[in-house]
Amino acid sequence: MRTSLVIANWKLNGDAELLKSFAEHFHQSEIQQHIGVAICPPAVYLKTADVLLNAIGVKVGGQNCSEFEQGAYTGEISAQMLADSGCRYVLIGHSERRALFAESDAVMAGKVQQAQAAGLTPVLCIGETLEQREAGELEQVIEQQLSSACKEVDFENLVIAYEPVWAIGTGKTATPAQAQDVHRLIRNWVATKAPEAAQKIQILYGGSVKADNATELFSQADIDGGLIGGASLDTEQFAAICQAANVKKDS
Repeated sequence: MRTSLVIANWKLNGDAELLKSFAEHFHQSEIQQHIGVAICPPAVYLKTADVLLNAIGVKVGGQNCSEFEQGAYTGEISAQMLADSGCRYVLIGHSERRALFAESDAVMAGKVQQAQAAGLTPVLCIGETLEQREAGELEQVIEQQLSSACKEVDFENLVIAYEPVWAIGTGKTATPAQAQDVHRLIRNWVATKAPEAAQKIQILYGGSVKADNATELFSQADIDGGLIGGASLDTEQFAAICQAANVKKDS
C-alpha cells in the first residue's frame, strides 16, 4: 500500500503568519502522522517553515531549484541550499515555470539530478495543454516530458505530479476517470524503466483540487494524493483535502 501524500504549493503567496496558522492546526490534528504532508512556501520563508513545521512532522519543500550546483547564476537557488534550509521535497517542471519562464524539458533532467544528489525528493510536474489533449497528443506529451526529465534518475526517490495545464487555477478539474487514465499511463511508463519502483512511486494529481472534489479524485486506484495550489492557502480547506487522502489510505 502506497502512503498518500499531499503537497501545498503556495506559489507567490503566503507569509510567516500563514505558516504559524498551519503549524498550529497540524500540531493539533496530527494527520501528518498518518499520511505525508508537505508545504512549499516562497523561498524566503523556508527557514521559518523548517522551524515551525519539520518539528511536528509536516515536511517542507522548495518551489524550484537550479539545474546548476553552484556558480555565477544570480538569483538561483541550488538543491543543496534547499536541503540545508530543511527541505525534503522540491517541485520541478511546474507548468508555470515551463510557460512563464521558458524552462524546457531538457532543463528538467538537470534539476531532477541536482535534487536527488542533494538528498531531496524531486516532485516532477507534467501535464498537457487543452490544445494538446484535443489534438489527441496527450500520451505523446506525457511520455515526452517523462523521458526528457527522467534520465539517470532514481525512481525510488521520485514523486510525479500530473497537472493538466488546462485545469491549473482555472476552476476546471479533470474528471476522476480522466485523471486515473493518465495516472495509469504514467505508472505503466515507469514500469518500463523501473518495474520494482512502479507500484511504489507516488503519483499525485493537481489542478483545481478542492475539499469538495478531493475524495472522489483520491479514490482512484493510481492517484496517491495531490499537489494543491489555491486551496492550500486556506488552512481548513487544505486540512480537509489531507483528510480525504487519509481516507484513501485507509480504504
